[in-house]
Amino acid sequence: MAVLFHRLATREFVEARRRYARIDPQIEARFVAAVRAAVQRIDATPQLGSLIRGPYRWVRAKRYPYLLVYEVIGPGVAHVYAVAHVRRRPGYWIRRINQP
Repeated sequence: MAVLFHRLATREFVEARRRYARIDPQIEARFVAAVRAAVQRIDATPQLGSLIRGPYRWVRAKRYPYLLVYEVIGPGVAHVYAVAHVRRRPGYWIRRINQP
């Protein structure tokens, strides 16, 4: 399965990664590994994520307060709309659904 990231989801990931890198490079490396593991879970079993709203699902980056919000948009394709901090602006990513 192809797991594609919305451009703003990519930006969120990069910003979170930079925040963790300023704290400690090892924490950043573990964060990157946790997000990659979440992407692998989406890739392996896309229907495993918990439903959040309509067809949208989420998986959590283990040990970090971030969710990957995604939708299975076709056979073999999932689209990640947000790498969202669990305590910041719930539902803000909905605006991205019809944006490139």
